[in-house]
Amino acid sequence: MISEFMYEDIISPDVIQSEGKKKTYSLELKGGIRYTFEAKKRLFDSFDVLPESIEREEAGRKIPAANPIQFLLDLQPTIGMSGETTGHLIREYHHTLLADAHILAKKQNRQKEVVDLDYAELEGEMEGHPWITYNKGRIGFGYEDYRSYAPEQQQPVRLGWIAVHREKTDFHAVRSVDYDSLIRGELEEETLDRFRGRLEEQGLNPDDYRFIPVHRWQWDRCILPLFAEDIANKDIVYLEEGKDSYLPQQSIRTFVNTSHKEKHHVKLPMSILNTLVYRGLPGERTVLAPKITEYIKGIWEKDEFLRDECRVVLPGEIASLNYDHPYYTRLPGAPYQYLEMLGCIWRESIYTYMEEGEQPITLAALLHVDGNGKSFISKLIQRSGLSVDEWVKRLSDVILPPLLHFLYRYGVVFSPHGQNTILVLKNDIPHRLAVKDFVDDVNVSDQPLPELRNLSEDLKQVLRSEPPEGLCQFIFTGLFICHFRYLSGLLEKEEGYSEIAFWTQVRKTILRYQEEHPELRERFELFDLLRPRFTKLCLNRNRMLDYGYGDDDDRPHASEYGKVTNALAEVADSKVASS
Repeated sequence: MISEFMYEDIISPDVIQSEGKKKTYSLELKGGIRYTFEAKKRLFDSFDVLPESIEREEAGRKIPAANPIQFLLDLQPTIGMSGETTGHLIREYHHTLLADAHILAKKQNRQKEVVDLDYAELEGEMEGHPWITYNKGRIGFGYEDYRSYAPEQQQPVRLGWIAVHREKTDFHAVRSVDYDSLIRGELEEETLDRFRGRLEEQGLNPDDYRFIPVHRWQWDRCILPLFAEDIANKDIVYLEEGKDSYLPQQSIRTFVNTSHKEKHHVKLPMSILNTLVYRGLPGERTVLAPKITEYIKGIWEKDEFLRDECRVVLPGEIASLNYDHPYYTRLPGAPYQYLEMLGCIWRESIYTYMEEGEQPITLAALLHVDGNGKSFISKLIQRSGLSVDEWVKRLSDVILPPLLHFLYRYGVVFSPHGQNTILVLKNDIPHRLAVKDFVDDVNVSDQPLPELRNLSEDLKQVLRSEPPEGLCQFIFTGLFICHFRYLSGLLEKEEGYSEIAFWTQVRKTILRYQEEHPELRERFELFDLLRPRFTKLCLNRNRMLDYGYGDDDDRPHASEYGKVTNALAEVADSKVASS
């Protein structure tokens, strides 16, 4: 909390003692409360706070500080956080701490090496977004819900199936897929016959309906009570639970079929509040998911660099079905959570893209540390036989060129944070990049680029367009701040590999790409990832001081506050590089 609040300028402690790179800080709060701690300054205006050094002082009495809720209460009057926001935030922190206790217990009892786990199982070992300090708030889940449905519990779930009237639904798919072929791939013929029979038993014509999976929690908490009229009118008919087992992924709303790995990954709305937003499915983006997939894959298909040299993998969101609420959809300014309650997106299984010897992991897995204090990335490096420097070079060379190419050549970006970015390993070495989750995270340039001239009107309406710095932020903040910032710190702590060396390798990859594509020189200047400073995007600040717990008609976005020094510019300075 202290590290991230310092990064976001929520708190500004004073330096009271210096000892080399380590400094002692004092944070004076209202009410005569003071926190002191030691921290090391890092690149990107970040800080590595030493946990055992944190002390709380009140009325002349000093004690070791280990209570995050007390820290929040102490902080509130000084930073001006409202009582309402603080109250809700305490709830999110309690949920997070409870989940962390479960995770700690699981780590202490783990027998199997995490690096040997399958993609779907590995997701259940992750601990949430490292930047958002209340990262497992999951407001809406009770304790039994947590035990049953949280990713780290790794409880297989079976999805329910409902029939929805065709006149009330929007079904869309890529050109190679139709509804009938999709459903026959997901359900056995025997099950489909049974579904049709259940509709006929109620005097309904099965041809008037489409079948869609639902999560049991969503059905009980949202669909049954809020779509009761549609259920009474037989526009929605509950059928039965499916046979296949699924494991929830870190986003909570995405499920991997573990009974048949080749079947699609399923993305369903789960109307819980977690990491700033309700985890529903926005109707307009759900409808256009297959079209966005075709757009992104269309770029890939025609580009030799992406297709043949990088061999980047793009698991497509190939079909979607959306069911609007009969009343909230007609309500101007309705809270967005009520517009995202019923739908489904079918995504291609990552397993169908894997070749012999390839192992997919989410990028977030690299940050995992086991119960013995050993990191996932250190184990991979050790097993690979490469030096740390060579492994980091391979990592950078695999991840960055495809992302840079989409940005520079086409003015298109993803949000390549730890959950959306899949690293494909071979012999424990970074081999290929896969990027998923196009629906919420594809953005385009607002500049008059010829490559964007033929973008269709419906895509223009849904895909956010960003100015040059805003587009760069998807790589700068989404990858560098959200993930590499922590990864470089972990490697320095565990392997003695300096963050200067790490960011120097990243910079070299960018410059190498630019040297190999001189025809894009103007784009390198337009989308300047090496500029000295960027606008600082803040996630904790958004919750604590800006948006709070508002219930507006649009999802909250990261707050902009101040500037952050770009490590990629700093490492080019010979003084920094030699320090």
